[in-house]
Amino acid sequence: MGDFYQNGVITTLHNLSRESVSIEQMEHQLTEFAKVRPLSLVLPSLYSELQGPALANIVENLTKVPYLNQIVIGLDRATEDEYRHALKFFSKLPQNVKVLWNDGPRLKKIDALLQNEGLAPKELGKGRNVWYCLGYVLGSGESESVALHDCDILTYDRQLLARLIYPVANPTFNYEFCKGYYARVADGKINGRVSRLLVTPLLRALKKIFGNLEYLEYLDSYRYPLAGEFSFRTDVINDIRIPSDWGLEIGVLSEMERNYSTNRLCQVDIADTYDHKHQSLSVDNDDGGLSKMSIDISKAIFRKLATNGVVFNTETFRSIKATYYRIALDFVETYRNDAIINGLNFDIHSEEQAVELFAHNILKAGIHFLDNPMETPFIPSWNRVSSAVPDVYGQMIQAVEEDMEEFGS
Repeated sequence: MGDFYQNGVITTLHNLSRESVSIEQMEHQLTEFAKVRPLSLVLPSLYSELQGPALANIVENLTKVPYLNQIVIGLDRATEDEYRHALKFFSKLPQNVKVLWNDGPRLKKIDALLQNEGLAPKELGKGRNVWYCLGYVLGSGESESVALHDCDILTYDRQLLARLIYPVANPTFNYEFCKGYYARVADGKINGRVSRLLVTPLLRALKKIFGNLEYLEYLDSYRYPLAGEFSFRTDVINDIRIPSDWGLEIGVLSEMERNYSTNRLCQVDIADTYDHKHQSLSVDNDDGGLSKMSIDISKAIFRKLATNGVVFNTETFRSIKATYYRIALDFVETYRNDAIINGLNFDIHSEEQAVELFAHNILKAGIHFLDNPMETPFIPSWNRVSSAVPDVYGQMIQAVEEDMEEFGS
C-alpha cells in the first residue's frame, strides 16, 4: 500500500488502496466525465515500436477503453509501406484514431512552411513528434483534456491511463496538469538511473550552492520528473514552449511552473511496476544514450535557472560538478541499502560509473551553455505559430485526412 505523505509544493495523489476502486468503476466515472469534458490520448511512436512487444499490448488494452474521444498517434521514421502497415496495426482501435505520418510528403510540406517562418522544430525526435501531435489535438477541437504516454511500456495496463488522465478529467478537480509517477523496479533491480543519479542529486547540489530557490523546490517535489506520462487540459497547449531534445520532460515541467500556480498542478501514482526499453550509458558518445540525455537535461535546468536570474560562470559549474558528485555517491549508498532490504540486485560499479559520466556531462552542459548564450532550443508555442500561419491547423487536419484516406485502403 502506498503512503499518504505530501512532499514539496505539488499535490501527490497516491494509490492508497488497490481494492476500493476497480478499473471498471474508474472507467465508468471517466466515461461520465467525458460527457462534460471530452478526452484524448497522444501516442508518440517510432515505427520500430510497432515491431516490439510493448505497443501491441498497449493497443490491445486501449481497445477496451470506453472513455476516449480521440487517439492521436505521431509516427516517426516510417516509409510509405510502413505507414500503410501502421494504419492497419492501429485499425483495431474503436476510438476516433488519427495517425500523423511525420515523414510523409504532406506533413513535411507543412514542416517546410514553418521552417521558412522560423517556427518549426529544429531537431528530430520525440519533442518534435509530441509538438505536432499536440498541435493536431488543439486544431481538431475534439477534446478538453489530453493524456500522453510512451509506446514502449512493457508493463502497460489500462489502469495506468485511467489514473493518469483522471485528475484533469474530473470536472470537480481544478488541476491543469498531472504528472505520472511509479517505482522503476523491474527484473529484480532498481532502474531509472538518470532520474535517481542525475536529476535528484543535481537539484540537491544546486540548492546547496544557490539556496532553496522556488524553481528547485518545485522540480524536487516531483517523485519521477523524467516520466514520459503526463496529462493536461487542452488549453494548456496554446502557449507551452517545449525543448525538442531530451530536455522535453524537464521543459514541460518548467513551462507549467512558469504558467500556472502550483495548486493547479499534481502528480499521480499510475503503476505498481513499470518497465520500458532502456538506453545504453554511451560513455564514449555524447550524441546518444544516457550521455546525451544527461547533457540535454542539465542544459534545460541551467537555462531555466538563468531565466530566473541565476548567474553562471565556469567556476560555478566546476563547483556544481564537485557538489553533485559527492551527493550522487551518497545516493548510490542509499539505493544500495534500499535494494538490499527489498531483496533486489544492485551493481555498485555500474551505478558509480553512471555517476562519473553524469558528473562530466554536467560540466560539459555548463560549458556549452556558456559558449552558446543565444541558443534557442525551445519550439515556438502554438499561439505564435497560428498567429503567423492562421490556417496551419486546417492544413494539418487536411494533410492527415488525405494521408489516411490515400494509404489506408
